[in-house]
Amino acid sequence: MFYSIHHLTKFRYDAPVSESIFELRMQPRSEGTQRCLNFQLQVKPRTNVFSYRDYLGNAVHHFNVPGQHRQLVITAEAMVDVQPQAPLPADLGRNAWDDLDRDIAVIDLWEMLTPSHFARTTPALLDFAQELDLGSVEQARARDPLQFVLDLNLALFGALAYVPKSTRVDSPIDDALSSRKGVCQDFAHIMLALLRQKGIPARYVSGYLFHRKEDHSAEGATHAWVEVWMPGLGWIGLDPTNNVLAGERHVRTAVGRDYADVPPSRGVFKGEAQGELTVVVRVTPSDAPPPPETEIQEEDWTAVIEGPTAAGAEVAAQQQQ
Repeated sequence: MFYSIHHLTKFRYDAPVSESIFELRMQPRSEGTQRCLNFQLQVKPRTNVFSYRDYLGNAVHHFNVPGQHRQLVITAEAMVDVQPQAPLPADLGRNAWDDLDRDIAVIDLWEMLTPSHFARTTPALLDFAQELDLGSVEQARARDPLQFVLDLNLALFGALAYVPKSTRVDSPIDDALSSRKGVCQDFAHIMLALLRQKGIPARYVSGYLFHRKEDHSAEGATHAWVEVWMPGLGWIGLDPTNNVLAGERHVRTAVGRDYADVPPSRGVFKGEAQGELTVVVRVTPSDAPPPPETEIQEEDWTAVIEGPTAAGAEVAAQQQQ
């Protein structure tokens, strides 16, 4: 599938600010079955945008708006080709855990095995693991690791309710665990903590999802899911919010230990003002790429930019839903 992705982020301030400094992780990755064919980024007020790749291979764009302004608008547009994933085997064989241990010994997976800012073990997580009957590390290792992660994906989908805006971008996992509801970010963080607790390398994925009506996630927002390292397979994606494998409808922009590593936008401004954030995401599919001269057709964002808010827009902290 080919996807045309349009992602607008607007910050409106109630008083002039004198400077804004931002970094963005919005460019889809090119690896495996995914290729970013084209990417364009615009910032208003106009400024120079610089880019680099971080140590995990994520494309990072950063800029500084030094002049006085009351509004900052960031428009990212991409064309992405996503090929089907190879089918998974029924299991990984009798020696799968030994193979995983060897991979961990020789491959740089340490960061994806240790607690991180949002994905860490808490008393509430231990109680939740007991409720799901995950057992001890030894009991988990008595099962096939691939089947274990697939079963956990299903268990989280059944145990937690997807409720938009039920948590904040900086909410700890205990908030979702206590209420048994959250957004895709919470599903991913809880799954990461449980997997790492069992010695399975797992990382957070930020990106986009082409939505179907039955999906348990918000259309018009970014999405999050999990990748786990399996011996002989490498990184495979699982989406616990929807109980599916990450496949042709998932577009990856960045990977990290958790959300704190890969927010789509992160920045600061200088001045005394209150800010309002509006985010609009549109993912449009096609079974063939458009002609080269029209690879990315510019979206008309006039109503969003000029209006105070927009229908379907996310107005809050930069939250993945």
